[in-house]
Amino acid sequence: MTEAESEVLRTERGTNPEESVAVVITTFNDTKYLLDALHSVFAQTRPADEVIVVDDGSEVTPAPLLEAFPIVKLIEKANGGVASARNVGLLQATSRFICFLDADDRLRPNALAAGLACFQTHPETALVYGGHYQIGRDGLPKGNTNVPMPTGTDPYSTLLTGNMIGMIATALFRRDRLMELGGYDERLRRGEDYELYLRVAPRYPIASHSQVVAEYRWHGDNISKDTAQMLEAILSIHDKHRPDGGHRLDFWLQGRRNWYDWYKHGQEAMWGDGASNAAKSVLAAPRAHVLLKRIFRAAVPERLRALRRRTWPPRVGKVDFGSLASTRPLSMDFGWERGTPLDRYYIEGFLQEHSRDIKGRVLEIGDDLYSRRFGTEIAQLDVLHVSSENLKVTITGDITTRGVLPEGAFDCIIFTQTLQLIYDLNEAVERLHAALKPGGVLLLTVPGISQIDRHEWGTNWCWSFTVSSLHRLFERVFGRGELQFSTHGNVFAAICFLTGAVVEDVDISDLDVHDPAYPVNITLRAQRAR
Repeated sequence: MTEAESEVLRTERGTNPEESVAVVITTFNDTKYLLDALHSVFAQTRPADEVIVVDDGSEVTPAPLLEAFPIVKLIEKANGGVASARNVGLLQATSRFICFLDADDRLRPNALAAGLACFQTHPETALVYGGHYQIGRDGLPKGNTNVPMPTGTDPYSTLLTGNMIGMIATALFRRDRLMELGGYDERLRRGEDYELYLRVAPRYPIASHSQVVAEYRWHGDNISKDTAQMLEAILSIHDKHRPDGGHRLDFWLQGRRNWYDWYKHGQEAMWGDGASNAAKSVLAAPRAHVLLKRIFRAAVPERLRALRRRTWPPRVGKVDFGSLASTRPLSMDFGWERGTPLDRYYIEGFLQEHSRDIKGRVLEIGDDLYSRRFGTEIAQLDVLHVSSENLKVTITGDITTRGVLPEGAFDCIIFTQTLQLIYDLNEAVERLHAALKPGGVLLLTVPGISQIDRHEWGTNWCWSFTVSSLHRLFERVFGRGELQFSTHGNVFAAICFLTGAVVEDVDISDLDVHDPAYPVNITLRAQRAR
């Protein structure tokens, strides 16, 4: 469809050129689903001004299927990947806005209307997006609806933690903005959407709306089914956006963890027995939608969501401190005498998540509580303590003293809330690394925002940590690719933990909200190279 033909069609429909929309459908051997996609485009409550089908070198031309859709423009090209096909559509379109739809997916009837309405509210944005849900091979609903979550006031930082936008068909773009950015990176065969979002976000605002506008078909042959290659591609893209420092590094590190979780756990939950070996090689996972929720919560703390509801913060002078209106904490011992200290909720959740690593010969610090609680196939259990008074202790001494820990001995070391008590951090990390067998795993937790112990350990409490400091400390010894960090907590959890409130005092769901600016705990899974 030429620009002149598009103008004629817009005139016939009475469309304002400033609101014109093109839909580009890319297809590669997708003839059994292409008609479904086309019908969804022509069922729009606000019709598309251009519909372009780009065939990326299919074995059988889709031309006969398009005879019933005379206004559709078909472009056939040699196979070059979906990024290449979308760029062809981007160049051929003449409308102000553009939507990309894969031939095996569908738009909801409200898709274009919802996107345009959002642009009217946010005219400065480069893209707007809504939600989607999954359908099966038969087109029937499958799994959970992915409700759109906002990217907040700093969309780039948010996208560093994960792909909040998700399915490409949920997004409506300003075509001129994409042209300015050079379109898709045609070198990529996977992750091209996420890479594009990461280039858009630093330059232009992004907005979202609450409507579900697309249907993502899981039919068994999706490219995302190969979780090993998807993870490799996404991490390669993500690595190019690693900040040199500053607050965005925390978001980037959280995103690293989220992507590992998604492709090693979440995708397995979605694909079941059809997941790739990369997904099957890791421990049993929580449901995929829980992981998505974790990613969304990581990006949009509760106080930001409340701000959007205009209920936060309270007016100056109207803050109700309630039981916390005291300079005396609820507990001077982290809450141990009241119940379960809040940091233990995060520590134990971390160990439960990695319980499959706690096997073979295991070393724990202080006692053997967590090894016995979370271990799976422990062949030998050792306990390290500076004192031998505890009958469970099998190794006595200072971890930084060479010779205390045997080298190359342990399949797993559980090292919880101890590193802050060691002054010589570099030596401690080197000794831990040396004590692991090749392929062995260190499961470590450290305090971020915390009380200082008032009893026996107080005089030895040397450090509190951030992800950035911990990352630099361990990367030197373990290498960048072997480290998986997470921060846990939010402003509410931090306040509660500082005052000595315990898990039994609070709603657990409030502890699950993640804000990297308030790390109560930082966890690390570090694996020694094989």
